[in-house]
Amino acid sequence: QTYVNISFFQPHAFLMIGIPGLEAVHGWISIPFSSMYTVALTGNCLILLAVTRTPSLHQPMYYFLSMLALTDVGLTLSTLPTTLAVLWFDHRLIGFNACLVQMFFLHSFSSVESSVLLAMSFDRFVAISNPLRYAAVLTNNVIIKIGMAIVARATLSLFPVPFLLKRLNFCPNKILLSHSFCFHPDVMRKACADITINILYGLYVVLSTGGIDSLLIMLSYALILHTVLGLASPRERIRAFNTCVSHILAVFVFFIPGITMSMIHRFGRHLPPIVHALVAYVYLVVPPVLNPIIYSVKSKPIRKATLRMLKRKGQ
Repeated sequence: QTYVNISFFQPHAFLMIGIPGLEAVHGWISIPFSSMYTVALTGNCLILLAVTRTPSLHQPMYYFLSMLALTDVGLTLSTLPTTLAVLWFDHRLIGFNACLVQMFFLHSFSSVESSVLLAMSFDRFVAISNPLRYAAVLTNNVIIKIGMAIVARATLSLFPVPFLLKRLNFCPNKILLSHSFCFHPDVMRKACADITINILYGLYVVLSTGGIDSLLIMLSYALILHTVLGLASPRERIRAFNTCVSHILAVFVFFIPGITMSMIHRFGRHLPPIVHALVAYVYLVVPPVLNPIIYSVKSKPIRKATLRMLKRKGQ
């Protein structure tokens, strides 16, 4: 029994890494990263303010867009402190418990984003297939309940993950992470123990959130396409489909890097570390940067409200 207690080891801290092989130019690399984080936070906060302060945008579509913007702010803030600490100051240590907390929030916000994109596809389906009942179906109460269900689902799904890691025995010589943040597949592989339960639960979370969400989004768009093709006028078809373009782009921007990252972590261990790092950054940093740009460019009401607010501040 004494031997078991002594042999059980959990590191006080993990050692993070920026971009493998490019440590000498981390100072220069920090410039585009700082710019992307600034754009992500500014763009998403502007969308939140625009929707909040513009009565004409108090509609289901824009409420869901606000949820997406708020999630993107959370996702950005989950990785920003450690990534910039590594790139700016070469501060690479993160405490074991702090690592688990960051990992919980990072994966929770990722799960929330997936669910919000699904809710937005449902919003588009209702708006196109039954426009007369749109406001009656998606009332404020329904939207609040959807938002609460999304948060509850993500929290309940991810809550066991840190505790499943806490029970593991770790190797004293395996404390170097593959990223500048704590990512579940990366952390669990540092354990010197049987991680079958962690792998299976991680797979369950991925399939029950992102997997199901992506299938339901595809189903929504199959039904939307069926409805759009049934419209008599070609102009109506184009107008109906145009309302979905921003959302389709947001779905691609989020799910393609996400699926690529999951596949690489499971089957691409032979790939160079720089590939793992770059795909992870594309998955976690790029969507919060691109989403406000996509919606500002493609959505005229959002663009007008944002410009009006900026002009008001400039006066």
